[in-house]
Amino acid sequence: MANSDTMAAPAALAAGPRGPKPKRRMSRGNIMVYGTLLVFALYYALPLYVMIVTSLKGMPEIRLGNIFAPPMEVTFEPWVKAWSQACTGINCDGLSRGFSNSVRILIPSVIISVAVASVNGYALSMWKFKGSEVFFAILMIGAFIPYQIMLYPIVILLREAGLYGSLTGLVLVHVVFGMPINTLLFRNYFASIPEELFKAARVDGAGFWAIFFKIMLPMSLPIFVVSLIIQVTGIWNDFLFGASFTGPDLYPMTVQLNNIVNSVQGVKEYNVNMAATLLTGLVPLTIYFVSGKLFVRGIAAGAVKG
Repeated sequence: MANSDTMAAPAALAAGPRGPKPKRRMSRGNIMVYGTLLVFALYYALPLYVMIVTSLKGMPEIRLGNIFAPPMEVTFEPWVKAWSQACTGINCDGLSRGFSNSVRILIPSVIISVAVASVNGYALSMWKFKGSEVFFAILMIGAFIPYQIMLYPIVILLREAGLYGSLTGLVLVHVVFGMPINTLLFRNYFASIPEELFKAARVDGAGFWAIFFKIMLPMSLPIFVVSLIIQVTGIWNDFLFGASFTGPDLYPMTVQLNNIVNSVQGVKEYNVNMAATLLTGLVPLTIYFVSGKLFVRGIAAGAVKG
């Protein structure tokens, strides 16, 4: 037996390695993939580069016309003016007031919508009740109704409730419109959690809230991050609702940005406009950079089951 094994070893070595041939790093397929990704990266990065370099130039340098050239003399005056001095009509306080309004809108809208949607998704996935599928279908229909066709009915409802033109009314609108998609995310995520954990907790005598707080929440950080990012991005970047349901003193940052950029008074200051645009986008960009990995994990986990 030992002799046969000894004789087989040189024969195997002479035959060479077996199995599939390792793929080359620079194969034609890899070149196509990375080339496509590079084109798309440049497509999105180039406008951002132009915005940044323009915001750091003075107007005399901008008038020279070379938008791609880096600033010969860096100045942060456009950023200061965009934040606290740019005029929109008779107000010359820049984006600072809009930022304050956006924060006052964002925090309660995100907390309420994510909290309610998480409980909805948990109930729809783990605690089936009569009519639960109909309720879920109604929520999903709400996710696909265009916002524009609902503006006038919402104006009437808010007016009758005494909330039109207030931040409270705008918060309520964001909570309602954020409910369908976030409920779907939480429902799919909780459905992917092993049902045995839920049944074991029920056998031990745990109730609705005990299971939710002690079992579901500790396992749900990725989907909470996904929901937070979706809500923060949608609410912070909202223009339509902010312009429709609030007044000049309560405009969010995006409406203030629009008023600054489209102002017809004086000289068109492109550096101030670019700085104002970058300032408006800093909050969602920061959140994406900080929690990007958790966002991908949560999306992948929430897509396992439907």
